[in-house]
Amino acid sequence: MPERDASADGESDRKFVVALARGLDVLRAFKPGDGLLGNHEIAVRTGLPKPTVTRLTYTLTRLGYLTAVPRFGKYELAPAALALGYAALANLGVRHVAQIPMQELADLAGGAVALGGPDRNSMIYVSQARGESAFTVRLDIGSRIPMATTAMGRAYLAVLPAHEREQQLLQMAPRYGARWPQVRDGVERALEFHARRGFTISVGEWQDDVHSVGAPFIPHDGSRPMAFNCGAPAFRFTRDRLENDIGPRLVALVRSVEATLNGASPRPSQPEQRGRQAARAHTGGNPHAIVPEEAG
Repeated sequence: MPERDASADGESDRKFVVALARGLDVLRAFKPGDGLLGNHEIAVRTGLPKPTVTRLTYTLTRLGYLTAVPRFGKYELAPAALALGYAALANLGVRHVAQIPMQELADLAGGAVALGGPDRNSMIYVSQARGESAFTVRLDIGSRIPMATTAMGRAYLAVLPAHEREQQLLQMAPRYGARWPQVRDGVERALEFHARRGFTISVGEWQDDVHSVGAPFIPHDGSRPMAFNCGAPAFRFTRDRLENDIGPRLVALVRSVEATLNGASPRPSQPEQRGRQAARAHTGGNPHAIVPEEAG
């Protein structure tokens, strides 16, 4: 199913430039690992008419954002398009502050830790760290994961204003069809869990063999919320470990990053304090065990 045409949302907005939105939709059609795409494939992915796509790919090629490969009659992203992405990543200060704590948690937990931001009905990875013993889904920077069924996506939804969250959920519903009531219930349970514990959980709801936790990150500059996750195969991250060990550690990581960016010491919320108490209990009282206050 093609993603929702952004131009459809702006038709009633006089400030909205439909042609620009459609051109950006063409660039968005290229996914990691795709290589070359033809006009027909782009039209299917975007939901745009093929004649429109043909004009857009011609224009984007003239502007240097696409490179035409005449031998195959297809296109690939050009360096000018890549430069936009790299500029965006370079300006995300949180990536640089969070990288070392993310790697420390990934090594400690034996999983993968990532930071992502919203991309329509998905979350897109902007930073990632893997533990040496992490046997998990191989997702790299630029990869997209569903917002509704993943811990990262649910953590993002948890901190949206209620009216924005409801609008986001309404946009997701068509993607899931008859499964939507079940998916929606999973989101609601995650929101309730977040209210109590400060993080979210996805246990086999995105992929059967992947378990993960997510925690929201709210930038101090007022920009859009983002979210961290920590995931691994189900055999490594049991639900008990997610709730009482990995989840509290991930929340502590986020608070540490926020404090560094704000130039202040992290202050745990009540849900985080309860999570830390649970994490201490999970270590069996071992005085040498690393609890969230000490985790990067």
